[in-house]
Amino acid sequence: MAVVIPAHDEEVLIERCLSAVVRAVAHARERDPDLVATVVVVLDACTDGTAARVRRWPVEAVEISVRRVGAARRVGVAHALSALVTSSHDTWIAMTDADTVVPLEWITHQLDLAEAGADLVLGTVRPDFADLSARHADYWRATHHRGRPPGNVHGANLGVRASTYTEAGGIPDIPEHEDVALVRAVRAIGARERVSDEHEVETSGRLVGRTPAGYAGFLARVHAWIDAPPLAAPGA
Repeated sequence: MAVVIPAHDEEVLIERCLSAVVRAVAHARERDPDLVATVVVVLDACTDGTAARVRRWPVEAVEISVRRVGAARRVGVAHALSALVTSSHDTWIAMTDADTVVPLEWITHQLDLAEAGADLVLGTVRPDFADLSARHADYWRATHHRGRPPGNVHGANLGVRASTYTEAGGIPDIPEHEDVALVRAVRAIGARERVSDEHEVETSGRLVGRTPAGYAGFLARVHAWIDAPPLAAPGA
């Protein structure tokens, strides 16, 4: 299996991400000692200390300078599949983001769903409430209910079978919504899809992200709606 993580200037959060991913891989290998797995971090136009921090971990690092998350994910998948000696049509590709913390069973749960026949797995994400206002966090809790995943597409928590990925044309080289485009293409070929919140990941609650219209942008819009100060009274 392969884990692919794009990263652009994430020196503050990348090691937290990699620590969780490495633990999840180790947990999967405890259950299946024969599991072959590779973790690929694509360093896209990094100008800070992200690269140095990534190289402290047992992962593959690939450097590009295109500043497009679609290209980063695409390059990462291609590198991972070429690195897997046992690569086959059943190889599972798990994707997340550099500002995300995955749970211990993030990989094992996806592999279980794949074993049960899923070609595509859409997982849920939860913002780090420490980054949100109290009102925003309360709103999130009130509108997200465990056991009822909405089926939204998040590149931070997405899994796909390699053969399905290839047949669908892979991740497109675009600056935003590359995950949505992939899922649309996968659905078009009739792949079997599963939605689950059992392996929910936590992502940063920052309001300024690394892509023009990513999850941070969504949080910023919700924040503005919930926490914006009321308009001043006329004449005030």
